[in-house]
Amino acid sequence: MGRPPGSHASTADEPLIAAYLAMMRSERGASANTVAAYATDLREMSRFLATRGETFAACPRDDLEAFFSDRAEAGLSANSAARKLSCLKRFMLFLVAEHVREDDPARLIDGAKARRTLPMTLTVAEVDLLLDAAHQAAAFGDPQTPAGRRALRLACLLELLYATGLRVSELVGLPRAAFLGDRKMLTVRGKGGRERIIPLNPKARTVLDCWLKTLDETARAADGKAGGAGASASKWLFPSWGEDGHLTRQKFAQDLKALGARLGFDAERLSPHVLRHAFATHLLDRGVDLRVLQTLLGHADISTTQIYTHVMEDRLRQTVFDFHPLSEGAAEKEK
Repeated sequence: MGRPPGSHASTADEPLIAAYLAMMRSERGASANTVAAYATDLREMSRFLATRGETFAACPRDDLEAFFSDRAEAGLSANSAARKLSCLKRFMLFLVAEHVREDDPARLIDGAKARRTLPMTLTVAEVDLLLDAAHQAAAFGDPQTPAGRRALRLACLLELLYATGLRVSELVGLPRAAFLGDRKMLTVRGKGGRERIIPLNPKARTVLDCWLKTLDETARAADGKAGGAGASASKWLFPSWGEDGHLTRQKFAQDLKALGARLGFDAERLSPHVLRHAFATHLLDRGVDLRVLQTLLGHADISTTQIYTHVMEDRLRQTVFDFHPLSEGAAEKEK
């Protein structure tokens, strides 16, 4: 039997694709998910080229444009087309750099613009409501009980997330050693192994100290029962019995949604990633420079951070409305 449509049937381009993916992993530190997505897109394009008797090493621009036309007719979304085109252009630059090709046929392809969807976020008041509810639950709970520890853990997670804007995987995987000295600074190793340092506000440090104290007391109690001395202490800030040794993203999301449900939040509007967006949006709204925000969020490319510039655009529009001599806002102020 032949391979089903869309299978990973090998083409003449496979050695070049494999070399490119290896470079992405070793030199650029691309994640497994990124490499897998690139592999899927490039192999799909390669199979299309093969049906036209072409390869990446020799194909003209017309064949590449034909691929996107074919996929558009099949219902490919603008966002997916833009992602595939970005993948293709990077791959072609690699082929030119490796002297496989002298020209770059993808350079002048103008694909459909991806629709920039604004990230879902929360207002400052909504974040305050969540944090207050988490702290109240922690205050009324007994940290010596599992339920009390979970309540304190959630309060700590939320304060750290909103204080730093970490990715949820970075947050749940924090080692205790990530905090420097008096815990005013946090060192994070993000995507591609890139390190960044993020300051912690006093409120986050306070709840962090409470959580660390609870962890130490729990570890001492466990060691006392077992007759040991410190064996129960974990290197993770949010330890768990799971395979990774630390809290999972899924468990954190479940606890957050449960808290939100008690407060009447729509479950679709609430996730750890939404709080990361709230961190970014609220900082920009208060005038933080986009480059500073890029560093705090751990974005390798400023274009990723620019998704948040809708906040800046609103502020700029309001500034023009208020102060431009021909605007109604300025005229009202002069009266």
